[in-house]
Amino acid sequence: MKKSSCSLLILVLLWSNGVFGQDLLNLLEAEQKDENQYAPSAFMMTRIAFGHSTEVRPQNVLDVFVANRFWNTPEESTQSFVADRMSSRIALEYAISDRLTFGAGATTFDGLFDAHLKYRAALQRNGDGWPITLTLFQNMSYDSSPIADQSVSDDFSDRLSFTSQILVSKRFNKNFSLQLAPTLVNRSLGLSAADPTSIFALGAGVRYKLGPHVSFVSEYYQVFNPLESRTTFDPIAFGVNWELGDLMLQFMLTNSWFMVEDAFITRTPNNFNFRNPNLNFGFNATYVIHFKNKLKK
Repeated sequence: MKKSSCSLLILVLLWSNGVFGQDLLNLLEAEQKDENQYAPSAFMMTRIAFGHSTEVRPQNVLDVFVANRFWNTPEESTQSFVADRMSSRIALEYAISDRLTFGAGATTFDGLFDAHLKYRAALQRNGDGWPITLTLFQNMSYDSSPIADQSVSDDFSDRLSFTSQILVSKRFNKNFSLQLAPTLVNRSLGLSAADPTSIFALGAGVRYKLGPHVSFVSEYYQVFNPLESRTTFDPIAFGVNWELGDLMLQFMLTNSWFMVEDAFITRTPNNFNFRNPNLNFGFNATYVIHFKNKLKK
């Protein structure tokens, strides 16, 4: 009787181990399969050219971001070396989680100090899954430049601007990706009462992969209700992105020397052509720091 009971117990254990073990394997395979359903990133960098992309970094990753713009003045006597004017921006962007990033930076030429939050709400899946990547972006900037017109209010709150964006991207194939960015800019500091405080724009960006680490990119913003007190143009850029592991480089030609959303969307003063100072050379460099080695592959 004892032998029979032991044999029965062993058979039950083997059977249950086989059934539940198979169920566990099925669950693990299902989870692995679910992870593999996510499409590769539409944009490898957090910016397309001057504007943000839907890409965010994994948790505990820090981006050290440096951007420069170079342009010539329209005067007859210009600098013979490099460019007449230069603007630089440096920023730090830290991934609080796999979805949420916080960043802050400062720009030399226009005296802007800015901070932003970026949250990826949904990620594109392969096949018949979720078709797009959706990221929410909120920026705030402070204009520290002097105001020549004494009649313009100079309160702290009047120097703040806010930019809200819904970034929507889709990777159509291994080479081509597209992004649309409905945008609302709220600016308190205006040169005239006729200037709108809320400005609507629609951004569009594309990336075409030229090689394993090189991509062609272009970005454009259509502004629907521009400033009335000055002549402005829609910002546009054409460039090349070069991915070198933890170092990412971006080279572009653009008509805007501004590098913060509310500035380049609403205050680009030049058209895109080869007359000075309309054509600017842009250079961005991003160095990625991994605070956990397991994140780095």
